[in-house]
Amino acid sequence: MKLFSCACKGLDHQSHLYTGEQRSIDTSKRGFLTGLAGVAAGLGGAGSLLMGSMDNAHAQSAVKPHRIDIHHHVVPPAYVDAVKNREGVAAPKWSPQASIEDMDANGIATSVVALIQPGAYFKDVELDRRLSRDSNEYVAKMVQTYPGRFGSFATLPLMDVPGSLKEIEYAMDTLKADGIGLMTSYGTKYLGDKHFWPIWEELNRRGAAIYVHPLMPECCKNPFPEVPPSAIEYATDTTRTIASMLFGGAANKFPNIKWIWSHSGGTMPFLWSRFTRQEVDMKEKAKEVLPNGVLAEVKRFHYDTAQGHHEGAMAALRALIPTSQIMFGSDFPYRKGAEVKDGLAARSFTAEERMAIDRGNALRIMPKLKTI
Repeated sequence: MKLFSCACKGLDHQSHLYTGEQRSIDTSKRGFLTGLAGVAAGLGGAGSLLMGSMDNAHAQSAVKPHRIDIHHHVVPPAYVDAVKNREGVAAPKWSPQASIEDMDANGIATSVVALIQPGAYFKDVELDRRLSRDSNEYVAKMVQTYPGRFGSFATLPLMDVPGSLKEIEYAMDTLKADGIGLMTSYGTKYLGDKHFWPIWEELNRRGAAIYVHPLMPECCKNPFPEVPPSAIEYATDTTRTIASMLFGGAANKFPNIKWIWSHSGGTMPFLWSRFTRQEVDMKEKAKEVLPNGVLAEVKRFHYDTAQGHHEGAMAALRALIPTSQIMFGSDFPYRKGAEVKDGLAARSFTAEERMAIDRGNALRIMPKLKTI
């Protein structure tokens, strides 16, 4: 089925680069050895047993890429062209084949892609609508061109409520997006703001997965030039929007939405005692917006591992939530898949927990991804 043609500049000429025939070449000796080493490294001690004891038939099965990457960026050429002269847009070098090459090198079967920051937010209703539509169609074409390799977190022009509701219908019903991809803040509004509640109402009705990526917030910049704002403010903006969801009541009001927060929840796990103190300070108001308690809501959220796979981040996050809520995320092309794969391998997860993080937890909330 031909879904569209207007927004796929820069994709069609690349479609021959990963055909079914070429995928079969991945079972060659080189692809086999590289893939097996990657899986063994990812399983830690269990990997030694894998390498030493499995016969060739079992080994061929073991090296099949299995990971699902839910923090993977897409950079549509038309998006770059439309916003190239706007402040705050620094597009990395990217192509579908570059994504696939990194995925194959790191045992990633499928990447669920989302638009780079700042998404579709340029304070221009028509531009934001057009960028959302064009980007969503580009990704849907990419999903179609590379079967099983990509999923889609659709973009919305979030400040435009009518436009967002229209795009939800088109993206999820026509383009068959796997979920929605948003930013942590839009100007001075965070995701718990009641401006967005009509959108959450519709996505709650659908039981949608919403992946949230931070950006340079409008409120704050690092006061010293040696460190870029993204180094501190991105993780902090994730914490701000989580707090707005919790203490503004949206998390409890829309329980069917599966929220996915980037970078292991930003700084939220490290500031946990302040969250619990806020719940106490709210007194009777807390019973209204957090009737099940703040911890119950945090345990329902999901968290990706991009740039949050080191020991401190994992220890803080795991002290709050079960492993069932942690999902593999790479942050490609800003980071390579090997970084998070190796980082998780160095943590004290069991083989069963690793498989849940690598794949199972994503499939539980986005079952359509089971196409590989």
